[in-house]
Amino acid sequence: MLKESLSVMDMFKIGVGPSSSHTLGPWTAARRFVTKVLSAPYPVIRMQVTLFGSLAKTGKGHGTDIAILLGLRDEDPVTFDLRMLNSLIDQIHQQQRIHLGGKHAIAFNPLTDLVFRYEESLPRHPNGMHFLAHLDNGEIVSDVFYSTGGGFVTHEQEFDQQSSTLMLLPYPIECAADLSKWCRNSGLPISGVVAENEKAWRSAEETHQQVLTIWQVMRECIYEGCQTGGELPGGLHVERRAFGISQRLLNGAAYHDYASWCEAIRSGGLSFANTLDWLSCFALAVNEQNAAFGRVVTAPTNGSAGVIPAVLQFMLLFDPPEDEDTAVIKFLFAASEIGCLFKKRATISAAMGGCQAEIGVSSAMAAAALTECRGGSVAQCLMAAEIAMEHHLGMTCDPIGGLVQVPCIERNVMGAIKAITASQLALSGDPDKARVSLDAVIRTMWETAQDMNHKYKETADGGLARVIPTSLSEC
Repeated sequence: MLKESLSVMDMFKIGVGPSSSHTLGPWTAARRFVTKVLSAPYPVIRMQVTLFGSLAKTGKGHGTDIAILLGLRDEDPVTFDLRMLNSLIDQIHQQQRIHLGGKHAIAFNPLTDLVFRYEESLPRHPNGMHFLAHLDNGEIVSDVFYSTGGGFVTHEQEFDQQSSTLMLLPYPIECAADLSKWCRNSGLPISGVVAENEKAWRSAEETHQQVLTIWQVMRECIYEGCQTGGELPGGLHVERRAFGISQRLLNGAAYHDYASWCEAIRSGGLSFANTLDWLSCFALAVNEQNAAFGRVVTAPTNGSAGVIPAVLQFMLLFDPPEDEDTAVIKFLFAASEIGCLFKKRATISAAMGGCQAEIGVSSAMAAAALTECRGGSVAQCLMAAEIAMEHHLGMTCDPIGGLVQVPCIERNVMGAIKAITASQLALSGDPDKARVSLDAVIRTMWETAQDMNHKYKETADGGLARVIPTSLSEC
């Protein structure tokens, strides 16, 4: 695998649900292609986009068609007004016209100019897409992009090139052994090594502010998800549960904003049942928002966006640190580095590795981060990450109807619970006696991904995606 330098801000991206690889990635690719063709000397007169493999098979359920249209308009997923989404998409379909880059109008019929090749895959990755533009001088401009998970997008020519983001870092890390070595040599925790590396991209103050903004989006997602009831879109008739759980647990306690809501939660006590219910509620809230085209943070993907916010919110509420901002930065720094290890040595794409690459990775990230924030050693943090992933190995990605709802939302709850359990085991354990290293489990995860049948990799062709629609009539 190619070496690459990854920042905290690469692992945690603000975007729109329901999928980082099927929504955010294609959205980004479309923006890149539009920027290129609009700089050409001749105007575009026709555009066609073709989706292949996993992008085609679960594209409608994951909103890939919507993402492409918004990307062609050069809308920014970080700032786009989501209240305008439905009306804007309806307008494009009705008028059969789209404004490329928001300014150059061309005829575009999504039913014919956005093509789904369900039985064809491009060679580099299951999430492939082809953009084709006709210019009015007869010239044709085309590009192939791959959405490789977590919102990362790679042009086909970039697969054979060294990553353009390779930077000279004080602590270059390609595996967990590297991370352990640098922490040992420097005396820094994982978050401290990350903090030093981040200075290669921006000042410490800028990084801290951006990471706190990431947390703000995460906590707003939790809060909004707990205030919103009803049914999720898509036709599966899945009822939101976070709102009902939150109301039941609060038992009539008054609140008017996020801060007072948190105080009301704390007043409910620290019983195991209460804290476990809230942890589950937080994870459900985020991924219900994600499934409803809400604004979320890849952690490291949209499909697994609920695990890390849930565990971090759990820690802040029920084991509050002296300085919340410092704890948030430490948590997200440590989590990001574990995610980078999986991205570099295996995959964070469910289309490549199944759900172990999403929920498994997010659980490992959260486990290590929680362990550091609770005073664990570097070895215990790595042990926690290993334990969390060990118990996700082989998990398939089998979204029913191509929607990130069943079983995806509940899997975030289980990933959060496993992260806390893994942290507890590591904090009470002796890493020197561990029989499996984090590097070994990452390698095993990648080998498992390669052995896994393609139908269990975000295609909706296998697993629960095939069983559930008929199970209601079975005994």
